[in-house]
Amino acid sequence: MADTDGVWQVYAIRYAVNPGQRAAQNFIGGDPHDGPMPLDYFVWLIRSGERAILVDTGFDRAMADRRGRTHLACPAKTLARMGVDPEGIEDVILTHLHYDHAGNHHLFPQARFHVQDREMAYATGRAMVHGALRAPYEADDVAAMVHRIFAERVAFHDGSWELAPGIVCHRIGGHTDGLQAVQVRTARGRVVLASDASHFYANMETGRSFPLVYHLGDMLEGFHRLRELADGDDHVIPGHDPLVMARYPVPSPELAGMVARLDVPPIG
Repeated sequence: MADTDGVWQVYAIRYAVNPGQRAAQNFIGGDPHDGPMPLDYFVWLIRSGERAILVDTGFDRAMADRRGRTHLACPAKTLARMGVDPEGIEDVILTHLHYDHAGNHHLFPQARFHVQDREMAYATGRAMVHGALRAPYEADDVAAMVHRIFAERVAFHDGSWELAPGIVCHRIGGHTDGLQAVQVRTARGRVVLASDASHFYANMETGRSFPLVYHLGDMLEGFHRLRELADGDDHVIPGHDPLVMARYPVPSPELAGMVARLDVPPIG
């Protein structure tokens, strides 16, 4: 059953953490008050009625071990606990193709993957000869996406586009050339899933970029664009901030620490 009114529920699903990250690693130029500033890893679920749309796909335990991350739960298993069959998901929006956003393709066998033209060109083009730009990509994930192109399971987009009434994606760039944010109409207004257009609330709030960036100018302009797209700063959801889990309610007790509901006002 398709969405009928263009108003959606939105959930952040936490699947991994990097507890050893420090503040100096999260801002260009470091941080004068350096201290622990962990990273959380999320995928996001958008749902209305029986329709479920996934934003990003995460990575698995083997990748977590390889990259020194702590894996908490397979995103597909958490979806199942929420009553969503991963094998039945028909649309996956990939904000970009970094390893922590675009692994696990095989868990969604019916899905069409939505990618910006410029992201695919970036991830397979001359930028990848540079180790600093290549490091967050996994060649196997990118190659898997190429195979899905040949299987007619990838939809390409150029700039802003609408997936369904109330769900519009916008190319932001900056962090990668084709990074896209997802604007969702909810009962509390327009919520924007920023993904890595702002890793933390503090990146956007202070105008200081995360160090891993392709185009700094686009990244900084992106902070303004996120504000334009959202109905207030508290409607922008950063891509890796543990504060998301603290600021938003859990949808049910058994999902505590794993899922936060974003289409309702923040706690407190």
